[in-house]
Amino acid sequence: MSEENGIYVFCAIQTDKDESLDSVELEGVKRDVFTINYKDSAMVAAEVPMKIYHPKKDNLMMHQKVVSEVMSKNDTVIPISFGNVFQSEEDVKALLENLYPQFEKLFPAIKGKIELGLKVIGKKEYLEKMVKENPEMEKMSSSVKGKSESAAYYDRIKLGGMAQKLFTSLQEEMKREIFEPLEETAEAAKANDPSSETMLLNAAFLIDRDKEELFDQKVNEAHEKWKDKVDFQYSGPWPAYNFVNIRLKVEEAG
Repeated sequence: MSEENGIYVFCAIQTDKDESLDSVELEGVKRDVFTINYKDSAMVAAEVPMKIYHPKKDNLMMHQKVVSEVMSKNDTVIPISFGNVFQSEEDVKALLENLYPQFEKLFPAIKGKIELGLKVIGKKEYLEKMVKENPEMEKMSSSVKGKSESAAYYDRIKLGGMAQKLFTSLQEEMKREIFEPLEETAEAAKANDPSSETMLLNAAFLIDRDKEELFDQKVNEAHEKWKDKVDFQYSGPWPAYNFVNIRLKVEEAG
């Protein structure tokens, strides 16, 4: 392998066979995807130019495409975050050897399991209605409108505090009404911090593949109940990104 090339890793799987997968296009060039094996574990990898890869849309989609293909053929997939490039196959093998004690525990824990994501976004009309139904907030909001920016400075801070309190109470309601009932069907569940102002729930669920249909049904029931107030963004299946804590560093392979 030339010095200019390195090995990009997508995910790890449980297999003792060398496997080749469909090629993938990275920055306009087709790359073969293959496995690098150690005992009954393997990294799914491709040979790529040795450089930093930025998480722009095409690159992220390339990563996801490979992981999705791997998931369609393997029931035990350990996710690896985007952008990890190692100098050589030998480095990846050394890394696999270092990680193997962790993998021995992780493989049985996530065998046959997938991650599903659910984001709940408050609809504008619903959020506005909640503000109007809060007399204190409505009064403060009207008072701010009638003042200059400098005169309303402290009122705005107070209004911001009230809005935060309202959103926190709505987020707690979504956790109680949507997250907790879904958690009962999941092997594990995690409520992450919301990633936007109107997001009321940002959850990930680890599901047994055999229960995916039942879980979908529960999500649909929750959506039916709340669809006038919120939008659902339901995604997956993914490997268990939120439930596996694997940190790869190039120096670990040394």
